[in-house]
Amino acid sequence: MGCDSLMKPLENKRIVLAVTGSIAAVDTVRLAHELRRRGAEVIPVMSEAACRIISPDALTYACKTPCITKISGMVEHVLYCGEGGTADLLLIAPSTANTISKIAAGIDDTPVTTFATTAIGRGMPVVLAPAMHESMYRHPAVKRNLETLKSFGIAVVHPKMEEEKAKIADIETICLYAERALAPQSLAGKRVLISSGACREKVDSVRILTTRSSGVMGRELALEAFRRGAEVTVVSNTSLYGNVPCVKNIPAVSAADMAEAVLSEAENTDIYVSAAAISDFVPEASAEKIHSGKTVTLTLNPAPKLITRLCGRGITVIGFKIGEDAETAAQKLLRETDIAAVFANHPETMGSSAGAYRIYTRDGRVTEASGDKKEVAGKLWDAVL
Repeated sequence: MGCDSLMKPLENKRIVLAVTGSIAAVDTVRLAHELRRRGAEVIPVMSEAACRIISPDALTYACKTPCITKISGMVEHVLYCGEGGTADLLLIAPSTANTISKIAAGIDDTPVTTFATTAIGRGMPVVLAPAMHESMYRHPAVKRNLETLKSFGIAVVHPKMEEEKAKIADIETICLYAERALAPQSLAGKRVLISSGACREKVDSVRILTTRSSGVMGRELALEAFRRGAEVTVVSNTSLYGNVPCVKNIPAVSAADMAEAVLSEAENTDIYVSAAAISDFVPEASAEKIHSGKTVTLTLNPAPKLITRLCGRGITVIGFKIGEDAETAAQKLLRETDIAAVFANHPETMGSSAGAYRIYTRDGRVTEASGDKKEVAGKLWDAVL
């Protein structure tokens, strides 16, 4: 799960990690390590209840910074989260029902709630990750208090509902919310739809026709759009690639599946990115397994082009072209449709963790982006926004 060394979205950011008395506090050492791997300096703060679950020494070691367990004459809450404070983000993870309700009511009786009141008053970014028993999470007052926190501008990382518990969200999800809270919100309020990865077309009862696409570029574009404030939906083969965190995931296997899902979401979309290797051809499939040992001729019928079906709908459409003649094909697509931009790349980038792209936009600009696909995703969004 670790962050690539070339991509540190929390570089030079100072995060106060505030920990309360949930059993999920045992995960905060790993959370602190991951935040630091992503470039952040982490300042640990613990409530008295949290100190009964995990030793402050453990977080001091994980953060390489002394853990704050009480407010002293150094007025630490002001130093980090007050006006002119040196922290960029207050991350409360885990947060109990008790702490949620106290923050909503403006009660300060632990170091964590005092940091929270100071941060909210300053107007700095705050992210909160609840963790508690499911019945507590469903309490009307707790639900109301969470809505109050949202009205304060606090980002709430919704828990996983498992085993009658509202378990703290995955570490990757929490880190992504932290990155979103600190990133320029160039896609705030936008609904982004991304088709990603390879399609699979049935040849017979056991064989398929597909491509080498890994889905990495679509995934990284989706994560970067989330960081920049978008509401993101990804259509992909979730059984093959898994779900992209922090976004709505819609499963699709074949080109027909993908077209159906994308077109059904089109009315609620501002930007569509066709990052998938959507099948150009669909075989006339055999109902039974084709026997081996002899030459077989397959009939491949051309599949309808999905991207052109999204044009003319008032959606900003962004496409990909891959192949030795990708640049020529990209320019042709811009001439013949109202597509906003085309990313051209070569076949060797398919299935790899890195790539080189030439970006053609409707206003005539041509830019280049290369490197790790985590980095490239940001450059691609920069080129089209």
